[in-house]
Amino acid sequence: MNIPLLLPEDQPILLLDRTGDLTQQDVLCHFALDELLCRLTGEGGPAICHIWRHPRAFVMGVRDSRLPQAAQGEALLRSLGYDTAVRHSGGAAVPLDSGVVNLSLILPFASKGPAPDFHQDFEIMVELIREALHSTGQRVDTGEIAGAFCPGTFDLSIRGLKFCGIAQRRQRKAFIIQAFIIAQGSGSERARLVRSFYDIAAETADPKQYPIVETTSTASLEELTNIGSGAAAVQQFITAVREVIRNGQSDKDLTGVASRFVMPTTEEIRMMADQMRQRYNNK
Repeated sequence: MNIPLLLPEDQPILLLDRTGDLTQQDVLCHFALDELLCRLTGEGGPAICHIWRHPRAFVMGVRDSRLPQAAQGEALLRSLGYDTAVRHSGGAAVPLDSGVVNLSLILPFASKGPAPDFHQDFEIMVELIREALHSTGQRVDTGEIAGAFCPGTFDLSIRGLKFCGIAQRRQRKAFIIQAFIIAQGSGSERARLVRSFYDIAAETADPKQYPIVETTSTASLEELTNIGSGAAAVQQFITAVREVIRNGQSDKDLTGVASRFVMPTTEEIRMMADQMRQRYNNK
């Protein structure tokens, strides 16, 4: 597969792999970086594949933050050592840790013609992950998994168990497709954590306002494939993603692409994270 052929105007992708840095304590800084990079891409900067991890966080959707007892549920998570935040892209609550790999594809809209349908946006990420897992011999299915946390039409699953969710954020000239991939550890334990949040936060809520999470709905790549055990599963998946991106653009000169990339400063990222916290009523 040639990933760049799926992009507007056949643009190559610049890799930004920050998975080795687990020192960031504010999970919103990752989303703030995506937001700033998306602006850069929309202003003529390169398309970017941003790969990152976070040591321990619980990221809620906007609807989750408005549940009747959301503050109490959040307090429980913080007592367990989780950083908490509300993200700006779609979806519901997701726990993040070092065994979860996050992919952000930051892409420009085509300069001519209408913006692509959001389903096409999601398909770019789906194909990237499928290709990265091709060597495992496992079929990756698309479709909402009943009982999974952060359910969506573009859930990715193997043998009926969800391991990945995908969300999207659009700006005026560029957009971000974000995916979380559970690579290592227990999927059921993560589902149990999310369910404990909803047991508190949604105690008096209409059941239609939040997902009913079942612990048997979710698994990791470590549990579902031969990708590796422990930390090796994480590294193998990251390596596979990098190889898909690189192999798909081996015939392109990336010098010009790299010259158009400007990494936002730490202060710029912090300021954007603060703005997002205020905008989405993060505590």
